[in-house]
Amino acid sequence: MAEAREDDAGEPAQHTMTSFDDIYDRADPRAFFRELGAFGYRTPHHAQRVFRRLAALRLRAPGEAVLDLCCSYGINAALLNHELTLDDLYAHYTSPRVAAMTSEELTEYDTSFFRARRRRDAVPVIGLDIAPDAIAYARAVGLLDAGFAENLETAPPTRDLLDAARSVRLITITGGASFLSRATFRPLLDNARTLPWVAAFVLRTGSYAPIAEHLAGHGLTTETYPGRTFVQRRFTGTAEQRYAVDAVTAQGHDPDGREMAGHFHTALHLSRPAADAGTPPLDELVAGE
Repeated sequence: MAEAREDDAGEPAQHTMTSFDDIYDRADPRAFFRELGAFGYRTPHHAQRVFRRLAALRLRAPGEAVLDLCCSYGINAALLNHELTLDDLYAHYTSPRVAAMTSEELTEYDTSFFRARRRRDAVPVIGLDIAPDAIAYARAVGLLDAGFAENLETAPPTRDLLDAARSVRLITITGGASFLSRATFRPLLDNARTLPWVAAFVLRTGSYAPIAEHLAGHGLTTETYPGRTFVQRRFTGTAEQRYAVDAVTAQGHDPDGREMAGHFHTALHLSRPAADAGTPPLDELVAGE
């Protein structure tokens, strides 16, 4: 639940984002798409083209993989490796046919659904999230080649996760960055055979600087795309908007035309070794999104 108090006008004053915790760890993603779709959630859409371009650059040898942090139901993997858009997924999971299925029926149906739309250039994707049911779904329908329901912020990684991390060449994030710290990144980077690039769409309400500073200690230089920000979703109400405007302003950003206009926005951060910085330029990776 979002923390709230009464403001001077007697209305609830919100100090954080509205919680959607009840939709993140179910047997299938229907509630996720239904509830977040009501507020126009778009971040995976913005990431799709960027992540595809980065994967094509970074994964060159058999066995190399993408690691999607806070992967949820494997949505980024679905968009990375299948001829689908985020709108296609919304239409799929809110359709009357899918709504009438049991979770077991949907898992069987989705296995065929995604297999039929698999791209020829599909790449291995490893998922990491604290939600075991979401991970289980993504594994069962073939979206993730490996999935780990672990919280590295509170416990050390398992040996299986560390072994999987050795193959990672690209780390992707479209949500949950505010919950991550060096505790998550250190073992993943320490166990990679080749230092991976890290691409993250991060809400402007918080600072990415602590993560960028830790990545710098591993030899990764972080660039922030200056050309634009990216809509995440509409606010659930005026209290959430007040929180966002205040938080963004406190970070030194201008909310005019973004949060003031009614949406959370994210910024794109790309971390790569200094020798790779600018090759290709970040604006080329984003162009056409």
